Amino acid sequence: MSGRSETLTVPVSRPGERLDTYLRSIYQAVSRGAIQRLIEEGHIRVNGQIAKPTYSPRAGDVVSVFWPEARPALAEPEEIPLAILYEDADLIVINKPPGIVVHPAAGNEQHTLVNALLHHCKGQLSGIGGVARPGIVHRLDKDTSGCLLAAKTDLAHQVLAQQFADRTIEKKYLAIVCGEIPRPRGEVRAPIARHPGHRKRMAVHEDGGREARTGYRVIERFTGATLVEISLHTGRTHQIRVHFEHLGYPVLGDEVYGKKQNRRLCEASGFQPTRQLLHAHTVTFDHPRNGKRIRLEAPYPADFAHALKALRACPNKGSASKN
Repeated sequence: MSGRSETLTVPVSRPGERLDTYLRSIYQAVSRGAIQRLIEEGHIRVNGQIAKPTYSPRAGDVVSVFWPEARPALAEPEEIPLAILYEDADLIVINKPPGIVVHPAAGNEQHTLVNALLHHCKGQLSGIGGVARPGIVHRLDKDTSGCLLAAKTDLAHQVLAQQFADRTIEKKYLAIVCGEIPRPRGEVRAPIARHPGHRKRMAVHEDGGREARTGYRVIERFTGATLVEISLHTGRTHQIRVHFEHLGYPVLGDEVYGKKQNRRLCEASGFQPTRQLLHAHTVTFDHPRNGKRIRLEAPYPADFAHALKALRACPNKGSASKN
């Protein structure tokens, strides 16, 4: 089987951490599911031996990883319009609309961003992870809009993924949240893990959760709601939504985190959103080939603008932050 190999040595023991989770923290461009498949197929070994995904890495372990050559994509190209913010031979950045799934999955095999990118890029896409499909470097939830990066080459994918791992990529989001946040700015440091009772949800877990850090700045206050700019310093699943629910100010329209506050605000304002009003507004990164610093901004979609207009029309609107 053709492909490429690499090895790494575990610097310190990782008691309580699984091998697949440890490797996911190193190869952030590759999904945990893809790493698990590589382990199950014998392409990842520890000290020359086949290991289970649940193995806890120890200091001095030599982990060998074989990356098989990309297989043909299962997703079919589809001519779906893309709002392109930037594109060159190495990468493409789009303004993702709300309501579209990024990757094909059971129940969503068609009409995804992957299908659209396969058509637009005509096969010139990263194959990292063993499947020839667009190299989505990071992900957005189905109902989150805004800046999304995809790599056209393996080099671009690896370099951008490393920038995410090193936290040199800057991402700023805009969100409308329930409640009037009193402080002009703040930061949430609260570890996140899978919810113990709801496997599709995440939650703050002081013991056993992964480090998560979110900064925010108030942009505008309304009656019963706040527009905030959010800086992500880590990239945990549902991080913004979980952290703002933890603060007591869940994202407006979020049916998973903070249903009670959403119901109260919708009843008071008369405005009913159809999705969580969270938008990846800007992304700033170093170009993977020439190192040039690039900042891109995604205009927010019509439903976000409509929500702001409706909230501004409510009486007794709060003042914008001057900080």
